[in-house]
Amino acid sequence: MASSKAPEMLTNLNFLQNSNYEEVLENILDLDVSVKGSSDFLEFISGGKVTFGSVPLAHRHGERWELQLKGSGKTPYSRNGDGRAVLRSSVREFLCSEAMHYLGIPTSRAASLVVSDDAVWRDQFYNGNIKRERGVCNTDNFSLLSITIDYGPFGFMDSYDPNFVPNTSDDERRYKIGNQASVGLFNLSKLLQALKPLLDPRQKQLASQILEGYGEHYYSRFTELFKAKLGLLGENENDNYLIAFLLKIMEDTKADFTMTFRELSEITADQLKELHIPEEFWALQDLGKHKLFSEWVTMYLLRLNSNNGDSDAKRRTRMTSSAPGAGFTTPLSEAEGCRESRVLPVPPSLGQVSESQLLILRGIQTSEKNDQGQSSSLQIGRMDQATGTPPP
Repeated sequence: MASSKAPEMLTNLNFLQNSNYEEVLENILDLDVSVKGSSDFLEFISGGKVTFGSVPLAHRHGERWELQLKGSGKTPYSRNGDGRAVLRSSVREFLCSEAMHYLGIPTSRAASLVVSDDAVWRDQFYNGNIKRERGVCNTDNFSLLSITIDYGPFGFMDSYDPNFVPNTSDDERRYKIGNQASVGLFNLSKLLQALKPLLDPRQKQLASQILEGYGEHYYSRFTELFKAKLGLLGENENDNYLIAFLLKIMEDTKADFTMTFRELSEITADQLKELHIPEEFWALQDLGKHKLFSEWVTMYLLRLNSNNGDSDAKRRTRMTSSAPGAGFTTPLSEAEGCRESRVLPVPPSLGQVSESQLLILRGIQTSEKNDQGQSSSLQIGRMDQATGTPPP
């Protein structure tokens, strides 16, 4: 965020220097690292100075890298606000976009944070007219390139719940997790509607045929992704049922989504067969409380036995690539105490977040990229949501 006062980039780029700075300046922007000490560069990068010949524009997301300053002042979309970004949402975007990047998910990235002491003004009711603002998966936040963009009112689904709503202002639950497939079709239909005046009759017919295949393509990809998470090879007519069965048990027990699949990638087939769930596999222990868990395990092991040329060691190694060993939770991204995640708790006030804590969190994200099953080094332990401390 920009300021009329002299900008600071988290203590004169020290944070950038200790975390992202070489990658951003040298590998992405093709700049010499010495620019970090230039006052002209700081003024430019923070929005404090507009370079001669340049024109400030609203950002359009695309395939090429573009240097953009977000929340630096008024744009045509600022309504009656000042166009500034607050610290809380800026830290969330910095950490969460980096988490997506190091999980291999295409995303916009935050190179650094520019801070100031200026107050931030908002037109809370948008010109005096109260308006429902849902966000998250609406048409202007939906990328055809499958890039994660526009980190605004988002959230992470911790316990599996198809009714989970990332945005608290979505009181109609339009964008709940269980609706996002149909919302994707709705968004694409609106795009086609906007393009129709430019299309000839043949093109309109072809576009409509493509949209008709959306549902089949979506659920084929959905099955493919979950088969990878479960280590399943080949085709089996009961795979969809096996996946749906597991998701239902996860929903009933409020099992942690990320860690359920991670622990399935770490536990041995023999341990599952004996229903011997080690204490450190707390997500599977939660799942094991369901009365139908043993029935699902029997089906799952039978299906694994049909994997031609496979072994339990190969299966576990393969599954780790589809099951991250560390992840963000919604409380963590909001800088509250966190529980049941392989991450560190941070103070309840973002104003108390130190550079070292942000570095620790980003370090977890970076190490996740190279994690090949050694997730124990990231396991901090289950945290109490109220206090952010491990239980006794």
